[in-house]
Amino acid sequence: MAFTTVLDPRAMLDIQQAIDYYDEQHSGLGEQFEDFVNECLIKLEQNPFFQIRYDDIHCLPLKKYPYMIHFSIDEKKTVNHGTGSFQYRKRSKNLEEQKINQIS
Repeated sequence: MAFTTVLDPRAMLDIQQAIDYYDEQHSGLGEQFEDFVNECLIKLEQNPFFQIRYDDIHCLPLKKYPYMIHFSIDEKKTVNHGTGSFQYRKRSKNLEEQKINQIS
């Protein structure tokens, strides 16, 4: 792999909160979310050059879920999730509920 992923502890907390949320909605949905996030992180290690949203912060929207991965890339070929803070950015609640219904 060309790049290394580094997750900020706050990012891991955000991910865990989303996993817990989805598990509350439907049993097993949190695990599906976690698997999907892990797949996205692997993709970022292979090719992190996604859209730059602001300054040097790139964003990767999660297609199946209403979140975005915010990250930066440093000169050591490291994909940093959480230079300031790593965030999953929620879209509207109605859209979130529609996505849950589509997934489950």
